[in-house]
Amino acid sequence: MVHFGQMRAGRHHAISVSDAKGQLTELVRRAEAGEEVVLTRHGKAVARLVPVTAMPTAIDRRAVLDKVRASGPKSAVPGPDAARSQDFLYDEDGLPR
Repeated sequence: MVHFGQMRAGRHHAISVSDAKGQLTELVRRAEAGEEVVLTRHGKAVARLVPVTAMPTAIDRRAVLDKVRASGPKSAVPGPDAARSQDFLYDEDGLPR
């Protein structure tokens, strides 16, 4: 039987599955608060309770894409013309450099 006080390391707690049955509400509260709760069976870790992170909405994703698109032209530097790219790849005889 593992209790919270015995296996405390940072924001991590371990408890046996059988002990967790009677403390589920408290364990969920701890996970919501950012703690990781490790469930053990016969002394071995078998599952984790961790807080759920919010998924970005479509509006959030669109805002990130718009920001990236807007920053592109500001940081772009002009390069060689693609129509003349063969000049950088091939010698006068037409063979690769």
